[in-house]
Amino acid sequence: MTDLDASTLRAAYDAQLRPELPDPLPPGVTVERDGPLYRVLGLDHRGFLTYRDLGGLSGAALDELIARQVEVFRQRGEAVEWKLAGHDEPADLPERLRAAGFVPEDRETVVIGPVAPLSAALPVLPDGVRLREVTGRADLDRIVAMEEAVWGADRSHLADALEREIASDPHSITVVVAEAGETVVSAGWIRYVAGTGFASLWGGSTLPEWRRRGIYRALVVHRARLAAQRDRTLLQVDASDDSRPILERLGFVAVTTTTPYVYTP
Repeated sequence: MTDLDASTLRAAYDAQLRPELPDPLPPGVTVERDGPLYRVLGLDHRGFLTYRDLGGLSGAALDELIARQVEVFRQRGEAVEWKLAGHDEPADLPERLRAAGFVPEDRETVVIGPVAPLSAALPVLPDGVRLREVTGRADLDRIVAMEEAVWGADRSHLADALEREIASDPHSITVVVAEAGETVVSAGWIRYVAGTGFASLWGGSTLPEWRRRGIYRALVVHRARLAAQRDRTLLQVDASDDSRPILERLGFVAVTTTTPYVYTP
């Protein structure tokens, strides 16, 4: 695909990346279907609701679908995320989710960029920093420690989720750390979405004292090179307000937004 206008890329995003279902399913993860919607259970520290579109549901029928999800997770005593895209229909879906008890978290921007120009570059790192691909639990725990230092919140579930994902299919994901000596200063991972031209980038948190030195950019370039090796042509990121400007300078295009709406029993 060479056409990088936002509408074309958004159509590819909807057709190839939604619904966002793990493939293969890690051990202990189950997927249930409820009309146009999929419930993912056991993947992370909370449930996950995903779909390509809602099939034209609106009004009372949509409220009933939302209410069924609330009841499922109320009975499970478990929080759940409804991943809402900015172009989802109907337009009043956010209001209906809030009325049912879902609370919006921080909005991110979905950006998509071409693999080829990024993969032609080499990662440029500050002196004393190296990139290393990791799979072992000890390294995943080090990533968690870095994430917790950045965000000041419990991220222990991340190591469990990544460990199960790697065990399920080590060829579907690559986890990369940026290290200065024995310290993990940043980390990111890439998922090679089966049956598509896409790879998706995740993570990218960086310790405050190591920011603005090109580490995040180097992680993006390194993972683009991995994507090219697997014949992927497009990269997708749910970008924070901090990372979006960097990614746009690297050729990524904003196509929509995504907001987690979370119900907690």
